[in-house]
Amino acid sequence: MNDLIPDGGITPTPVLAKLGVSAVGFLAGGVGLFVLGILPAPMGIVAGGLAAVLGIGALLSRDPDDRKGGIIIIAAGIVSILARLPLSRVVAAPVMRIAALGFIVYGVWKGIQFFKGLKTRR
Repeated sequence: MNDLIPDGGITPTPVLAKLGVSAVGFLAGGVGLFVLGILPAPMGIVAGGLAAVLGIGALLSRDPDDRKGGIIIIAAGIVSILARLPLSRVVAAPVMRIAALGFIVYGVWKGIQFFKGLKTRR
């Protein structure tokens, strides 16, 4: 199932926690990108700017996983802003939808791994 989960053994708690948190995070990120995509232009630009600022805050963290998340949040904010501008709307809007769908699919996959690991603990 996963390199971190031993075959036939009980899934360790830190692995379960990481899988669960990443599942929720990716699902929330995908839904958030869809919401950013349907906002009107002025609100989308403001929300994209706020997302980029939050991403910069996450980049200042000591945890490498937080830094990765910060880079993703900054990219989502920038794409959200670009999706509202007339010249880049043609490219950025579909990229944003594809990224949102990818986040949701990956979040579902991590959720399935989480529940499989949870079943080994019974």
